[in-house]
Amino acid sequence: MREPATEHPAGTAPGTATTAAGGARLFAGAVLSYAYNAFVGRLPSRRLRRLYLRGYLESFGPGTTVQMGVRFLNGRKVRLGANNVINFGTLIDGRRFPVVFGDNVSIGPEAAVLTLGHNPQSPDFADRGGEVHIDSRAWIAYRAIILPGVTVGEGAVVGAGAVVNRDVEPFSIVAGSPARKVGERTRDLRYTLDFDPFLI
Repeated sequence: MREPATEHPAGTAPGTATTAAGGARLFAGAVLSYAYNAFVGRLPSRRLRRLYLRGYLESFGPGTTVQMGVRFLNGRKVRLGANNVINFGTLIDGRRFPVVFGDNVSIGPEAAVLTLGHNPQSPDFADRGGEVHIDSRAWIAYRAIILPGVTVGEGAVVGAGAVVNRDVEPFSIVAGSPARKVGERTRDLRYTLDFDPFLI
């Protein structure tokens, strides 16, 4: 169904206001990301980091800990559940697509959660990506890379240095590059993460 025609103020082209508003939002988002990544995220104050992230991220669950040196690309599309532990040096990319974490998710140091890349077959180097879901009690180990469009199922484990380019089944253990299933995790998981070290 066609949209009804819209009148525009004299001297403005259709879409100008929308483009200006979109540009302002992009600029504001870039400033917020820069402020966190360059300054706030490096402060040895868990309280200040939490206060900033509660306003900056789309959602920030109770009991969640984000250590120093974690970087966000457009935190407005990042949803962190309750009792997550995001270790130092992690990169979380919400530039165009959402990143959704469940509860009690553990992300190891220097891991990367990516939502945007490029299509290698595109003659114009076009963007390609998709949202990422990391379900409750998943464990992403040191320097693992989660690629765009992936879901890591409940209770799954991604081994250190793994490159995950496809969905990971719940309670499975994957490792390698590209990641392949190497085992099963117990389904009797009852823990609640509570790791909030001083000065990290």
